[in-house]
Amino acid sequence: MSVQIKKIGVLTSGGDSPGMNAAIRAVVRTCAYHNIVCMGIYRGFEGMIEGDILEMGPRFVKNIVNKGGTILKSARSKEFMTAEGRAKAYEELKKNDIDALVIIGGDGSFTGGMVFNKEYNFPVIGIPGTIDNDIYGTSFTLGYDTALNTVVDAIDKIRDTANSHNRLFFVEVMGRDAGHIALNAGIGAGAEEILIPEEDLGLERLLESLRRSKVSGKSSSIVVVSEGDKIGKNVFELKDYVEENMPEYDVRVSVLGHMQRGGSPSCFDRVLASRLGVKAVESLLEGKTNYMVGLVSDKVVLTPLEQAVKGQSKIDEELVRVSDIMST
Repeated sequence: MSVQIKKIGVLTSGGDSPGMNAAIRAVVRTCAYHNIVCMGIYRGFEGMIEGDILEMGPRFVKNIVNKGGTILKSARSKEFMTAEGRAKAYEELKKNDIDALVIIGGDGSFTGGMVFNKEYNFPVIGIPGTIDNDIYGTSFTLGYDTALNTVVDAIDKIRDTANSHNRLFFVEVMGRDAGHIALNAGIGAGAEEILIPEEDLGLERLLESLRRSKVSGKSSSIVVVSEGDKIGKNVFELKDYVEENMPEYDVRVSVLGHMQRGGSPSCFDRVLASRLGVKAVESLLEGKTNYMVGLVSDKVVLTPLEQAVKGQSKIDEELVRVSDIMST
């Protein structure tokens, strides 16, 4: 164990996701296990600049493994994007004798950590926390599994109404740049069609698919749309287009929005957070820095932060084929 590190700071940054609290808990308790002091940094990089920092012992994080959101709060900091802001943050870390950082967040948070590491040679390890599952170097990000279950549950309820009124529902889910939520939740909820940024279905093919569904005897349909889908400007434009070309459909739109980020994390996300939290702290103590911890083939691995940020998280083409078959 490296003797240089006596205090580790932990923060959550960017959009919140279920499992962040479980990861904070894991970091705090792993520090305690190794006789390291853990300092909680509130409101992400913004709190780091302002010195909003508090010592966290193992009892401080009791009863949070099942809580959604983040007890450390989260914020996006424009000031940290400036050299002056990062200099203030560095001074606050030194004032609190913090020797290393664990950053729980997405690619924007990791980019900030990478720049900070480069400027100040400050040890940094990232834990991927985002429901979009769009980070390279891990099969699962914190909150993704919980978000999938939330979306499937919501679509199951929407389908009851769709069936009762013979309606077509467009259900928009999160995923600005990646369609992982839409694809997996769409298959899990039995959607008739799934629209994702990675696959340009096209308006005409969408209409053709809906017509086939109608001919096959389906009186109602669910179309899951990732918010980053490129077919229309937005899900409401899709609704208008279908209504113009298929007036026989009674079309409705349901935007699930931020409800996908909330809620108690699933067992999978709690276990994942615990595994990644332990690995993050122990990697810092082994002298490793500028890495992200992730899960690949059920093994916890390290990926350079630069690769995690710049790498492309790819959609599973086999799942796309499965979705096509299931929509028959």
